[in-house]
Amino acid sequence: MASGTLYTYPGSFRANKILIAAAYSGANVTVADFEYGKTNTSAEFLKKFPLGKVPAFESNDVCLNESDAIAQYVSNDALLGGNSAANRAAVREYISFTENEIIPSACTWVFPTLGFKQYNKQDTDNAITHLKKCFTKLNNDLLTRTFLVGERVTLADITLCTSLVMLYIQVLDAKTREAYGNLNRWFMTCVNQPHFKKTLGDVKLCEKMATFDGKRYQELHPKGGKDKKEAKSKESKPKAEAKPKEEKPKPAAEPEKPKKVDYFKDWKKSEKFTFDDWKTQYANNEDVNVSFKWFEEHFDPSAYTVWQCEYKYEDYNQLFLAMNLVSGYIQRIEGLRKHTHGMMMAFPKTNDAGSKYFTIKGLWIQKGENLVFYLCSDWNVDAPSFNYRKVEGTDEINKYVKCYFGGTDENGVEGADFEEFR
Repeated sequence: MASGTLYTYPGSFRANKILIAAAYSGANVTVADFEYGKTNTSAEFLKKFPLGKVPAFESNDVCLNESDAIAQYVSNDALLGGNSAANRAAVREYISFTENEIIPSACTWVFPTLGFKQYNKQDTDNAITHLKKCFTKLNNDLLTRTFLVGERVTLADITLCTSLVMLYIQVLDAKTREAYGNLNRWFMTCVNQPHFKKTLGDVKLCEKMATFDGKRYQELHPKGGKDKKEAKSKESKPKAEAKPKEEKPKPAAEPEKPKKVDYFKDWKKSEKFTFDDWKTQYANNEDVNVSFKWFEEHFDPSAYTVWQCEYKYEDYNQLFLAMNLVSGYIQRIEGLRKHTHGMMMAFPKTNDAGSKYFTIKGLWIQKGENLVFYLCSDWNVDAPSFNYRKVEGTDEINKYVKCYFGGTDENGVEGADFEEFR
């Protein structure tokens, strides 16, 4: 029987999947006391989980940092499909379907209604259209089934159901749900199972479709200035019937400004490599080979690291949509300009089904050993949609920098479009 410690923040749909799977299999999973931005940035945590991501799981024999892998680890054979190779493959297929088709579009639709990210009409409309196609497929699959695979709950049901909860709570009102009767029946069957209910509580279905929560978004992403100017303007307007004898109320004290966190205070400056020098070399030399030669001679791996990234999903079949995502990503990490230099590119690809799409790949030169996007929640809005890999070794670092900042990926494939962050 599996056992171990789970690190997560409360309410994570990915962690809920793990906890429900553990309940079905009888695995002994303890949820650690966890404070996002503190626990996952500690030296002790990063030694075990270098990316600082959660959910994260630690047992006597393994440390895992991907929720699907953790859920599989705490599951028993019955949850994974039993002895049937066909059932085990079907369970895996539904898990991949959820991760690749449901979750990205669900987050695009739901997160703006929670104020987590800015609303983009085109992205949301595309997400809704895609989800309706997925719901139709699932509704047809469940026409003659109680559960997705076999006659009992499997990890396929757990993974899909926990990922759909935010949709059913926030945006799938009665009118939107009515076309998917089989899917609704299956969902309600799952969330009312004792092990689901213990983790999820009572799931109250959406009565009115939620829309973008601008107020909450401003609270989570304060920009300053505009609100203060408006408040000052309102306070300065004279009253219609002024009463000179009345004492003017004292202006309310301004709320204390949040303390600025220096995420690089422990970073040790390099004597031979600085971003200012490198960016100047890269921007001002017409012959990029001169820049790359300078980089090879001056890069300091004791103070800087290089990370390659690739978008996880196959969402975009048009170049401008892929690059819109890149533009949004870059806008939201404005505070990293002094600490990173990145190049993001889109590449046309064809999947196994013959469908064409654009994948997004990039390279980031950054200060410090730990991936910078996970240091601050403001920088971590889009980062979870990418897989990151640290590039190590002098030869590999030089090769990747020369390729990406020269306009190709590591295989020499030229990017269809690119955007630089510096």
